[in-house]
Amino acid sequence: MELIQNTPDLSAYLVADEAIDHDHPVVLEAAARLARAADDSYAYARLAFEFVRDTIPHSQDSGDMRVTWRASDVLEQGTGICYAKAHALAALLRAEDIPTALCYQRLAHDDGDGYAVHGMIAVRFNGAWHRQDPRGNKPGVDARFSLDGERLAFVADAKSSEVDYPVLYAEPHPAVLGALKAAPDRPYLWKTLPTAL
Repeated sequence: MELIQNTPDLSAYLVADEAIDHDHPVVLEAAARLARAADDSYAYARLAFEFVRDTIPHSQDSGDMRVTWRASDVLEQGTGICYAKAHALAALLRAEDIPTALCYQRLAHDDGDGYAVHGMIAVRFNGAWHRQDPRGNKPGVDARFSLDGERLAFVADAKSSEVDYPVLYAEPHPAVLGALKAAPDRPYLWKTLPTAL
């Protein structure tokens, strides 16, 4: 699949905004801590990915009712769904001047009843974009940081009308951000997740 930037301006994928607030002290402190342990930008990107994937539980897996959407809140509160974790990872990467996009899949619910949009990121190295999924591993999910072939949490199944959206967004998709901001808790959010983009 060819990944398509929603803007040709690569600098747009380094910008701070209300969700990817990499100018926030919480994000800057976490980025500095991770950067001290990394030899280069590749190592930093892997460490940042593993930090978000492994130390910030996916709120559905952990049973956390809170809804976070701003990167600094995800890092401070230590919880979030896929979108929020993608915002946190994008902020950590952008804080170290690594171009990072938000990207999405449309996946069937585990029970087969309907669909939901799933959020990830794409990181740019060596002139190419590489999708990464910091959702968090669990039985049946084994996402890994990889610049050599995708190791995502989920593989979209076209036969089941699942979709890999090719667009790389410089900022969160409005439908995603709107659902996160409107949700008072995770059960409410689960009922209002976007089903397609």
